[in-house]
Amino acid sequence: MIEVSDLSVSYPTVTGPVQALTNVSTKIERNEFVSIVGPSGCGKSTLMMCIAGLLKPSSGSIFIDGTRVQSPYTQIGVVFQEPLLLDWRTVLGNILFQIEMRRLDVNKYRARASELIERVGLKGFEQRYPSELSGGMRQRVALCRALIHDPPILLMDEPFGALDTLTRDQINLDLLRLCAQQRTTVLLITHSIAEAVFLSDRVLVMTQRPGRMIANIKVEFDVRQLEIRATAAFAEYEKRIYSIFRDIGVLTEH
Repeated sequence: MIEVSDLSVSYPTVTGPVQALTNVSTKIERNEFVSIVGPSGCGKSTLMMCIAGLLKPSSGSIFIDGTRVQSPYTQIGVVFQEPLLLDWRTVLGNILFQIEMRRLDVNKYRARASELIERVGLKGFEQRYPSELSGGMRQRVALCRALIHDPPILLMDEPFGALDTLTRDQINLDLLRLCAQQRTTVLLITHSIAEAVFLSDRVLVMTQRPGRMIANIKVEFDVRQLEIRATAAFAEYEKRIYSIFRDIGVLTEH
């Protein structure tokens, strides 16, 4: 569904260009859940912005469903590191804001919004404002807003990093359930190797800047329940990814 070919991105700075990505190529199949892990500053977010059409690459190409991405691609949902909610709008109002911006009929999406709110455990909070919500609740609202228009693709840029462990675990479970029900193709950027292994069909590993794809690891579990994190198979996936980071010098042990 998504094909990235020989993508390179450099940024101009006062001291000269900085190469963020170099010759990145990857494919994401329809209905796959793919995570990208890599050290800070390796270009993970840059890659996501290019896929969304929000950043023009220096060279290379991106195709979604056979169409080349050359401008902002609208048939996606995006969840950023911060929820980015509007303080003066309620939970329901924030979720429906995307529908308003797309100039769709809001009334046709109210039932859909209520369904999503219930699925993520926010029923009863429809008329609350962001200041009345916890961090995890705000991020759930952001997730509902990204999914309200049934996008075939969901892009997520480290959305759960600021959450406590239990809240993060619950949102991970909510995310898996929602995306399975909607058959959504997901690209998640995360610094958590455990999160990537738990959620993903595949984990892509990137090097330090300039970022390159160095590994493509297929993750195979029959079920996705929290208990799998205590299995030997789960530990082996984590060990494999940590070994890659040691091999390229991201992690050093004395």
